Amino acid sequence: MLILQTALNGLVLGGVYSLAAVGFSLIFGALGIVNLTHGIFVICGAYAAMVLFHAFGIDPFLATLPVAIAFFFIGYVYQRGLIQVAISRASLVASLLVTFGVALIMRNLLQLVFSPDVRTITPFYSFSSLTLGTLRIDIVRLIAVGVSLFFLLMMALVLSKTAFGRRIRATAQQPLAARLSGVNVPHVLGQTFGLGAAFAAASGAVLGIVQPFSPSSEDFWTLNAFIVVVLGGVGSPSGALLGGILLGLISSFTAQFIGPSYTNGVMFLVLVIMLLIRPQGLLGSAFGESR
Repeated sequence: MLILQTALNGLVLGGVYSLAAVGFSLIFGALGIVNLTHGIFVICGAYAAMVLFHAFGIDPFLATLPVAIAFFFIGYVYQRGLIQVAISRASLVASLLVTFGVALIMRNLLQLVFSPDVRTITPFYSFSSLTLGTLRIDIVRLIAVGVSLFFLLMMALVLSKTAFGRRIRATAQQPLAARLSGVNVPHVLGQTFGLGAAFAAASGAVLGIVQPFSPSSEDFWTLNAFIVVVLGGVGSPSGALLGGILLGLISSFTAQFIGPSYTNGVMFLVLVIMLLIRPQGLLGSAFGESR
């Protein structure tokens, strides 16, 4: 039964990891940018949900929507006003330096405003659990998985069923052809980055209940997102879901049967093996067919 409990914990953790990584995957796949501010968006979403909870009594899961909307506009302005300017004046590699610098600045600002202390969001149901035979699952983790799957489904529907999603896919696959077809490519790139930022911040609101967070944990979520993308593939919610579940299972089984201190080592070992065997990820690139 210990194996079943560990697998259940890994699946639950993987669902949350998937939501935290899907925004990174979309930006990497559609814009070709390794967004090193991804973890900051996640942590800012957690702090925003914490403020809404303490100041207005808004449940953190309900706060995911206003937080996502706010960070959509923040991400759009950030991409159009800073990242795109750096890329146009230098090269795509400049986005690495820009996002890395912004991540450091935002991390220090969060420490000044909220202190470096570890925080958690604890609604009244935080310590409730559900028991199924010998298996036990926390209510907050169960709700977090449901919210994560809902957001992943929304992302998949947006990309596959809407005109906005078609513009994103066209711009990612053939930007020149998209521009000749009347698509405002810079506007779509900003919207795509905003969508990725929105999903990252929404995942932070969820993660703020599931796990403790602090400004210094932003690099952990950027790294996790990168591993999820390598495992599952670039640009698709299904790839993020698969990669997140694999990462959750690896983390859970390693912590349980080898030791928590070996979790990062095992994750990097799996990452190296995947890069050697199948560098495009298990599901490949969602935007790579026409490139």
